[in-house]
Amino acid sequence: MKLNYKQLPVKAHYFFFMAAMGPILPFLPVYGKQLGISTIVMGSITAILPILFLIAKPAFGFLVDYFDSWRKTIFMMLLGTTSICYICMYFLPALSGPILPGHAFENVSCASLKQCSSETFTQPGLCMGAKYTMCHWTCSNNTFSMPIRFEAIEGDISFTENNTCLAYTNTTSHCSISNNCNVNCDNFDDRHCLYTSITFWGFILLMSLGNIGFNVCNSISDAICFDVLGEGGEMSYGRQRVWGTIGFGISAFLAGYAVDYWSDGKLIKVYTPAFLLIFVFSFIDIFCCRKLKLPIMAGSGNILKDVFQLLKLKPIIIFLCFATIAGILDSFIIYFLFWYLEDLAIVTGHMGEIKLIEGLIVAAETLGGEVIFFSLSGKILKKLGFGYTFTLCFVCYSLRLGLISLASTPWWVIPIELFMQGPTYALCYTSIVAYASKIAPPGTSATVQGIVAGMDDGFGFAIGSLAGGILYKLLGGVTTLRLLSSLAAVTALMYLILHLMYLKHTMPDTKSTVEWKSPQEAKDRCVVADT
Repeated sequence: MKLNYKQLPVKAHYFFFMAAMGPILPFLPVYGKQLGISTIVMGSITAILPILFLIAKPAFGFLVDYFDSWRKTIFMMLLGTTSICYICMYFLPALSGPILPGHAFENVSCASLKQCSSETFTQPGLCMGAKYTMCHWTCSNNTFSMPIRFEAIEGDISFTENNTCLAYTNTTSHCSISNNCNVNCDNFDDRHCLYTSITFWGFILLMSLGNIGFNVCNSISDAICFDVLGEGGEMSYGRQRVWGTIGFGISAFLAGYAVDYWSDGKLIKVYTPAFLLIFVFSFIDIFCCRKLKLPIMAGSGNILKDVFQLLKLKPIIIFLCFATIAGILDSFIIYFLFWYLEDLAIVTGHMGEIKLIEGLIVAAETLGGEVIFFSLSGKILKKLGFGYTFTLCFVCYSLRLGLISLASTPWWVIPIELFMQGPTYALCYTSIVAYASKIAPPGTSATVQGIVAGMDDGFGFAIGSLAGGILYKLLGGVTTLRLLSSLAAVTALMYLILHLMYLKHTMPDTKSTVEWKSPQEAKDRCVVADT
């Protein structure tokens, strides 16, 4: 095997850049939860952030294209800023009072719980000390609900006489006859304290800046990769991007294992190893980018004019619409798959091993499906072309979502994700960025990549996160999965019809026999008049 030293820095950048993101990105929702941020607030953030991606990606893409001689410096500054934002989360203070890591408790008896004294009631404006919530009790001979007051002992809560008491006197009659009950508690209603805390606003700011930075860096990385590959090198993109997947999968696994080991089985996890990994991999990545030699690209005299002319073409508009639908499907899987799995685990009795299952799913997606299809994506695109490959992706999305809705236990989702993550996310992502590179006028690659990525994981993610959450709440997980599966199937059929009747004659052909030359090679081979 011949080693391509020109592409080695690109591979190294993808590996260490994604390795730096692996210890934090999969764990952001649960890290926010540990700080005391509710899932409702987290869901609202994930619905708003993609709109910011839609604005930020083209803006930074234009900046990199316009200041071409400074593109490496700007890129390295973005990488450093993104990592610093994530690392700063480590220094956010935990919210005062107890944390509810889980809602279900087994074999609980309230007979020994004391009555809360009147002076122990905490005023909401103080935002410190104890918290109250409604707990629902299911006992062998009785079912009832009662408000419980919890105090924090080492951060988490438990039903013990020392840190738990009954809020009202009329509930004591139930406890005298109830033992060994199963209890399910509601979330703490501490929105006032949450929204006025430096922890909340610090987390929101750092997560927003970090996620924007990550998405912008990811988009610019793709543009730089295509610049290095040169004209006609789109089919080699997957062989570069696969190293990012490998880095992400390995570092996410290392971080998860290290955090569990460092936490020594405690419910409140210590994320110190994860942030150390972010720092180490980010430092190595920036060093690799210093070695990255970017080719001299033919500039565009008017970037915005060239891009706007491109966006007037009907095939490009159609492509962006279907890229948005792909983003909708991806966003539901990213934000709600684990949510659905935990609901399924409660019904099927697999909550005890759900975190293990989730970890195995991430490993199957990245080190299994994505590695294979990022490596094969170039060959598939050459064989099928953009149109048929894009259609195949939507067919696989439909199959994937439908199979997940039919899974009887969370364990069955592991093989589904192993086989379906590759032909959906990996192949679809490669098709989108390769098509964007193919259509980009000279000197506008980062700008066009920013626009396309903004529609895919910007606008598409925003719609998918908001609509998916509403559908999930109203219809449940199974019905929502099957509706999205039907959407993917209809999308595949529509795109196939459009491709055969119209797009086939207008979109770039990956199987073209035209031999493209770089700007420098063209200059060397042409006779230029002296001036």
